[in-house]
Amino acid sequence: MSSWINENGPLLFLALLDGTVTAFVLALIALGLSLVFGVMRIVNIAHGEFFMLGAVFSWFAFDLTNDPLWGFLLALVLAPALVGGIAVFSDRFILRKIKYHPESTIVATIGVLYVIQSLTLMVFGPEARAVEAPLYFRVQFPWFGYSGYKLIVAGMSALCLLGVWLLMIRSKLGLYMRATQQDLEIAKTYGVPTQKIYAAVFALGGGLAALAGVLVVPIRQADHLMGLEPLLLSFIVVIIGGLGSIRGTIVAAFIIGISDGIISVFYEPTLAKMLATLFVAMVLVLKPSGLYGEEVA
Repeated sequence: MSSWINENGPLLFLALLDGTVTAFVLALIALGLSLVFGVMRIVNIAHGEFFMLGAVFSWFAFDLTNDPLWGFLLALVLAPALVGGIAVFSDRFILRKIKYHPESTIVATIGVLYVIQSLTLMVFGPEARAVEAPLYFRVQFPWFGYSGYKLIVAGMSALCLLGVWLLMIRSKLGLYMRATQQDLEIAKTYGVPTQKIYAAVFALGGGLAALAGVLVVPIRQADHLMGLEPLLLSFIVVIIGGLGSIRGTIVAAFIIGISDGIISVFYEPTLAKMLATLFVAMVLVLKPSGLYGEEVA
């Protein structure tokens, strides 16, 4: 055992580092999806496109400023705001019109997905485009140097998760969101503006996904099809953690992120996705509501 650790210790440490970065970003993306389902009781199929828009807006900001740092800072502010605005527009003129009917919203958000994807293809083009990292440095560990920007991504994602948690437990908006999630009719009775809360939650979910796209795009290239994998992984995380559970979402993101990092380093990335899918099936059989979720009435 000790000889295996001595031989594979650097690879294991690298896998843990990459897995931790993946887990924080995945938690940030999946949290938006989880909040939308928890409060609004709908499944947003277009969530991955909000992530993609964040990455694409980041490229436009980089191209506009021609400076990695200023482009990154501009994208951090504008991308979540613009995507949040698109989410509010979608809520007001699409989801509200169909009265948030679960089956109808799935079809509607698939339509939103294709509209966003097609418009992005028309404006941005079919080719993948790189965005330079705002900061480039390496953190030296005993065995190797590691990307400092990836550690910044993990740290900023952790701060955003903490901010959402504080929003949920300390703010009036968070109180209204929790009340709407627990019982919509009683919340209406006590004067909670549920339609505004729905719009705010949908905007928050889209903004978190866009923010993740801004953070990730310097690590990978931006393209109009990049929203599919984050969407699928977010569904896996939310199902495992429990629909609507913030704690479950974060725990599940770390389960998937760390396991993906270790399996991808020692075996094949495809195997990690296969095992994650099998884990979802096990959770659905043994605990359909997820690790921390509650049964939906």
